[in-house]
Amino acid sequence: MVSSYYRNLIKQVLYNSYGDTWEEAVEEWEIIDWEEDKQCNSFCVCGKENIRYLYTIQNIYTKRILYPIGSSCIKKFERDDLDQTTIIIEQMFKLLNAIKNRERIELNSKYFTKKLIKYLYDEGALDSQSNGFDGYNDYQFMLDMFRKRDKNSISQRQKSKINGIIGFSIKPYLIKKLEEKNSRSIV
Repeated sequence: MVSSYYRNLIKQVLYNSYGDTWEEAVEEWEIIDWEEDKQCNSFCVCGKENIRYLYTIQNIYTKRILYPIGSSCIKKFERDDLDQTTIIIEQMFKLLNAIKNRERIELNSKYFTKKLIKYLYDEGALDSQSNGFDGYNDYQFMLDMFRKRDKNSISQRQKSKINGIIGFSIKPYLIKKLEEKNSRSIV
């Protein structure tokens, strides 16, 4: 049995797509923007209420936009690329919120994944003046430290470098990328 939310989503996507079937239509969309509604006052294009992470998707052919759409509905597209994007974006928001709440950020699975570290590198978040604006070595270092099974084997010097990268590269990047976006819209 298909829920009314899912039927609403299908209707919205098909109406705004070039393709005539769900399978064709879902291939036409890409995520173009995102924001966080911390109060969860928003509702998805499908009608579901209380969504926190709001995505804007655009059809690559018709140029039509659907907003806001929640990550649960994006998962219904059954596209790995969109699923991975929503996972990374939500991890970034969680990491930014932890930083803003002055939580102690450690390089572990509570705050990071290999994919998030790679995304941060690809987006230039690890580029800084201290590494000549080439973040590859810092990326490789963070990945190596993240992969360590025995976190107690990380030296004090390595911990200091991790904290420096988080504090002076990742934190400013997240603030610029996410916090400024939220200050323009939903806070």
